[in-house]
Amino acid sequence: MSPTKVLDVQNLKITFATDAGDVVAVDDVSLSVAAGEVLAIVGESGSGKTVTAKTILGLLPETAVTRGAVLLGENNVISLSGARLRAIRGTDVAMVFQEPSTALNPVYTVGWQIAEGLRAHGEFTKKGARAKAIEILVKVGIPDPETRVDYYPHQFSGGQKQRVVIAMALVLEPGLIVADEPTTALDVTVQAEILDLLRRVRDEFGTAILLITHNMGVVADLADRVAVMYNGVVVEEATAVDLFARPRHEYTQKLLGAVPRLGTGGARAEARAAARTTSLAAPAVVAKDLVIEYPGRLGRPGFRAVDKVSFTISPGEVLGLVGESGSGKTTIGRAIGGLTKITGGSLQVLGHEMLGIRERAFKPVRSEIGFVFQDPASSFNPLLTIAQAVAEPLIVHKRAGDAASTRRRVDELLEAVQLPKSFGDRFPHELSGGQRQRASLARSLALEPSLLIADEPTSALDVSVQARVLELFAELQKEFGFAALFISHDLAVVDMLADRIAVLYRGELVEEGPGSQVLGSPQHPYTQRLLASLPVPAPAEQAERREALRALRESDQV
Repeated sequence: MSPTKVLDVQNLKITFATDAGDVVAVDDVSLSVAAGEVLAIVGESGSGKTVTAKTILGLLPETAVTRGAVLLGENNVISLSGARLRAIRGTDVAMVFQEPSTALNPVYTVGWQIAEGLRAHGEFTKKGARAKAIEILVKVGIPDPETRVDYYPHQFSGGQKQRVVIAMALVLEPGLIVADEPTTALDVTVQAEILDLLRRVRDEFGTAILLITHNMGVVADLADRVAVMYNGVVVEEATAVDLFARPRHEYTQKLLGAVPRLGTGGARAEARAAARTTSLAAPAVVAKDLVIEYPGRLGRPGFRAVDKVSFTISPGEVLGLVGESGSGKTTIGRAIGGLTKITGGSLQVLGHEMLGIRERAFKPVRSEIGFVFQDPASSFNPLLTIAQAVAEPLIVHKRAGDAASTRRRVDELLEAVQLPKSFGDRFPHELSGGQRQRASLARSLALEPSLLIADEPTSALDVSVQARVLELFAELQKEFGFAALFISHDLAVVDMLADRIAVLYRGELVEEGPGSQVLGSPQHPYTQRLLASLPVPAPAEQAERREALRALRESDQV
């Protein structure tokens, strides 16, 4: 007997009306998900994944024209009225959004927000709704739920907020959960915990899960079947085991080929080291027993974000800095850039001691330091064209009078990052995520810096776009020869680029060395857990790694 279909999408076509004409976002897509099954939809941004997911909950804007059928049990979502849609949301289908910080209302407690769904769909007393909220918080693994049910979202960590969002989705026991990039913004260790939770939701509740993601490691870890979308069309559908072992479509093969894999960076690092000429120049960065503390308020003690960390970055070298959120990675990057004051030890940046340095003394050094930020969409001024944004460092440091006079230099920089010169006349919102990050690289190189600080520059990008940006970063580093601090929580990405890797844990440097050493034979328990938490794009291997991670957790070494 075949399992019951919780979701059946038949010949779905979605068109958006725009000023430039109709745009087909989804074209003749057919999918189904059975009870207790995880179907992953993968593809790049713009492939139609999220539009398909939003259709299932009736969340498309009025500009969308929808044809076909989306069957949730006996209901065709496309033809339902607004009142009937509100009735099935939460009970038949619920959604887990990508960014829990924006999915949760900051002015209400999490208990109130969980109870809101209960009140909307049934007769619950205030006491009964609270009891149900506490019960579901227990099931998703929130510690001390009787107390924390009255906490506000800002009082939870990122991973805990995602657990709360999953609790909100589960509280009415829907048959289907749509999880749209539920782990994108999370560290690998927290991501592993959320994937375990989703797996438990599937097994204990019998819930079907539609997983939207571009992380092929997550797909290998959780999915039973996979549908690959490209330009609004499902180009391939297969079981997870078959898809990873024998991808048939050319696009699927490219998608899997672009995934960074652990253990591939050793040969590249050796080649870079051989090509780099031995220099007698002083190191670009030297940290000795570096301490950075944030002062406490209202009589509370200060918080030590970085605790006696020592490392060096030589000219032309890339140091990869890895660790979870809160480990001190970004704090160190900001301190090197003169944006955060250090409170102890020593930090020399391009020959300048940062302890007690005055802004007037450090200002000339800023032109030697380039920054590539995590989210290019928020780091660009939306009112400036790309050419104006790239020219801005030249104008600030008085290398040029205005954007027009330096357009030739800007065009050269855009070509260096493989963007057409014409893109200089566009605004940031007119570029894709990968194109904006290339423009961000161009801006960081405008002053020909000796040192580049890249803070999670690819974490928000699709896997294929990420691969191209990483290749470009490696080419530019080879061409310009700058030293670089590359901050990331993705070990496979760091392995591709870094000459050495430093691992931070709660403000302390617990391990440092070449990638082959740190990733090949990690000594510290935290590094071992970090490696075991990273999902790999191979279902059988990932199942073994999952068991190894479980054993590490049970041994309670960290």
